[in-house]
Amino acid sequence: MSNFRTTQEQAHPQKKSMIMSALITVLLVNLLLQIWLLYTALNNALEGHPEVAYSTFIASFVLFLASVLWLYFLPEKVN
Repeated sequence: MSNFRTTQEQAHPQKKSMIMSALITVLLVNLLLQIWLLYTALNNALEGHPEVAYSTFIASFVLFLASVLWLYFLPEKVN
């Protein structure tokens, strides 16, 4: 029984670089959203709006978990 990565390589070997580029792009956008959310959360916390700060910290944490899941699907480097 094969796993997801070997099945993808066998089905579409030429699409590996396109898939990897798309996943890295999603990760970079996710990272930028996390930075923006943390910046917003810190500004709201310093201004005395903790209810907004908590929700933005939670949203940033959810984006972090999504990034970890995306990293699982990155193709492994083959020598």
